Amino acid sequence: MSPLELPDLRRIAGAVARLRGEAVREVTVRSDLRQLKVELASGLMLVVSAERDAQGRPRLEIDVVEPPPDAAARQQIEVRFD
Repeated sequence: MSPLELPDLRRIAGAVARLRGEAVREVTVRSDLRQLKVELASGLMLVVSAERDAQGRPRLEIDVVEPPPDAAARQQIEVRFD
């Protein structure tokens, strides 16, 4: 396994630190075991993926995804055709 670069480690640490104190609602693992998704009570999701880059080296991706904005908050215009 190749060592991670310092900026990557800082990004991962920042993403995971953001989740401190969060309650886990659900955990899902892909059938090919390449992705782990942790859904939290606040609506945030932690997504951990393991893939290979173009040179075949393993690459770990960790992202924190925020929930989409509420449909009511999008300020959509409703038009009725009578």
